[in-house]
Amino acid sequence: MDPISASNYNLRACEDDKGETDAVKAAVSTKSLSRFEEKSLKNLLPQITATLIVTSNHIVVGIGLAYSAILIPQLEGPGSDIPVTKDNLSWIASVVALVAPIGSMMSGFVMDRIGRINTLKISIVPGILGWVLMAVAQNIPMLIAGRILTGIATTLSTSPAIVYITEIARKDMRGSLLVIGPAFVSLGLVITYLKGWLMDWRTIAWLCNVYLIIPFFLLFLLPESPSWLVSKGRPEEAGKALHWLHKHQPKPDPQDNKTFAEMYLNLLVKEDTQKKIEAQTSGGNMVKEFLKPTGYKPLLIISGVFFFQQFSGIYIFLFYSVTFFEAVGSDINPYVASIWIGVIRLILSIMNTWLLKYFSRRKLIMISAFGMFVCTLISGLFTHWIKNGTTEAKWVPVIFLLLYVVSSMIGLLTIPWTMTAELFPLKIRSMAHSISTSIVNLIMFVAVQNYINLERLLGGSAGIQWFFSVVSLVTVVYIFVVLPETHKKKLSEIEDYFNSNTIYLWSTKRTRDVSKNSSSRNEADKLINGV
Repeated sequence: MDPISASNYNLRACEDDKGETDAVKAAVSTKSLSRFEEKSLKNLLPQITATLIVTSNHIVVGIGLAYSAILIPQLEGPGSDIPVTKDNLSWIASVVALVAPIGSMMSGFVMDRIGRINTLKISIVPGILGWVLMAVAQNIPMLIAGRILTGIATTLSTSPAIVYITEIARKDMRGSLLVIGPAFVSLGLVITYLKGWLMDWRTIAWLCNVYLIIPFFLLFLLPESPSWLVSKGRPEEAGKALHWLHKHQPKPDPQDNKTFAEMYLNLLVKEDTQKKIEAQTSGGNMVKEFLKPTGYKPLLIISGVFFFQQFSGIYIFLFYSVTFFEAVGSDINPYVASIWIGVIRLILSIMNTWLLKYFSRRKLIMISAFGMFVCTLISGLFTHWIKNGTTEAKWVPVIFLLLYVVSSMIGLLTIPWTMTAELFPLKIRSMAHSISTSIVNLIMFVAVQNYINLERLLGGSAGIQWFFSVVSLVTVVYIFVVLPETHKKKLSEIEDYFNSNTIYLWSTKRTRDVSKNSSSRNEADKLINGV
């Protein structure tokens, strides 16, 4: 059986076994509930509403990511009231990534103790303190301190949101709902670049508090994760939460008084009991869980994906977009070009809800990375020609950099973040997600912090773009060889994969059909007796 927090995927994952009565199937298993569940938009509305609310503060996450892109040019401008050096600018841009692991690790512990929703609520505190501190900053240390606080707030809020969506989402809609967060991040980018073109950086910092306060009050409308409530011995509250999330779902069996939510709760309670028995047997040691194949294998693999993601330039480009557009030699307004980046990312984020529903993760990431390889190769070539005065087509690098953003949004930028909640079993999911986020932010810090030095080492903007191009091509190979597919996979299937495989290209196909039919009736009888 899947971990309790993954049961919402199981409810829709399998076809019904033939030979079982409808009454038995309606009462017992994920297969039966899948048969009777109506997959209409109306039934999905509570999950969509919950997703929109828990990810709404991702707008300010996007603003925080892009803020250095509009802050740095204004600080370097003649009217700046705070003197800066190149070293100062590197720290202002990268310190958010450096401190993010602190917020990520905090969120892992906190969300397991007080719940996903409550963790999202308390994330507003460092967020508001950070933006206020930057708004009133009189020197570089105050700016960096503000960036530190907003960086902690970012991961303290994003990790619980991803885990919450993973635990409440319908299996076939999981990927589509998870990318709503990145869509809000992209909206935040558009807002930042537009405001940076029109406003002072201090005004922008003050306005960011609005994007924190409104989501805070909306969170009071949502129930806590049913899976988490069951794991904490609060089944009555879990039942209420399930009724809210599945309020429009008709009864699985018209002849039975039990609702879909009640059937679901029975499964969660049963699976929670099984997991606690397993935890007692194994001693419940978190370290031991990470030493299992289902712990260390996905952690190593996703860390590799994030390494290539960061050094392919996605986030370097984001943190330095205005400066980057100036460096390629284009005469197009860098703020306007940056606004287009945000718009493109927003459109592609929305499109990703469709892409992730119908296309595999592996293919999307490989197509994405290959497109980035081509775009940065051509953009770097034209940047080199512009610097040498051999071409006047100064618009070409901007066009291909925008296409580079399009390519990144197809897969390499968004999908790895969603997979951090898919690859790990429940017992370590919160902690594993936090560790993964910590690792990627440390990699991001190294990449962003060393961007200026790397650009100098490689001979300027053309060299750095060719570097991104090579890394993107290597990423295609890595994904093809190593990364397993999670599209439309039950979390139990993903867990089984890691128990017997490491390298996807050499993996052996495993099925769970052995003895499935013979065990289904026994499982049904057990559940009926416990209902």
